[in-house]
Amino acid sequence: MKKQMIKALIVDDERFSREELKHLLSTYHHIQIVGEADSGNSALVKSLQIKPDVVFLDVEMPNMNGIETAKAMKELKAPPLIVFATAYPSFAVDAFAYGAIDYLLKPFEEERMKETISRLEERLLPTKITEEEYAPNKLAVESEDGIIYIDPSTILFLARDERVTKIVGRDFSYETKAALKDFEVRLKEYQFFRIHKSYLVNLNQVKKLTPWFNGAYQLEMNDFRESLSVSRNYVKALREKLEI
Repeated sequence: MKKQMIKALIVDDERFSREELKHLLSTYHHIQIVGEADSGNSALVKSLQIKPDVVFLDVEMPNMNGIETAKAMKELKAPPLIVFATAYPSFAVDAFAYGAIDYLLKPFEEERMKETISRLEERLLPTKITEEEYAPNKLAVESEDGIIYIDPSTILFLARDERVTKIVGRDFSYETKAALKDFEVRLKEYQFFRIHKSYLVNLNQVKKLTPWFNGAYQLEMNDFRESLSVSRNYVKALREKLEI
């Protein structure tokens, strides 16, 4: 049976705050972080594209602040739940006026976050799930050092190089002799997609797609400096997967 997940978008103009929130949310394995934004305008665009269930939203941001962003999100066809995450307690009244489900103050506290997650569970999940039910499914990878267990959501991409498959994350890289095709089957439910005979990417970690030559494209991943090649045979299907 497919496990229930809550899709979350994090919006804050300060990268450190986004990283802190990502770290706290990563301990809840039924919370899937599907994107980040550093401004209200970017948050609206990403909400349209990825349709998150909940948006963790900062208040003080340039141009369009969090209150204005929440007001605009209420007009979307499928508006997400809003959790304000800010250092300013004075905006709480306005926040709840726009339907916020909770109001977290920085620095974030683990116990306070548990209360927020419980509220989200009550609103978004049919029944409250147990720790056992949302325990993460690990990808087992056989390497020379033994069997390594990896959370699929932390993988950026997999690359086949001669007889070795490399599994690359933001802060790790492992090698295995298992074929890329095997991983394509095993990771199908985790939004992984073949972009080239040698590359399998995590669609949730895609940052940018740039035209190259002869109909091919270059793909940029989050937290990875080098671009990956997208074969022209996969471009159309990739764009259909990534776009609304």
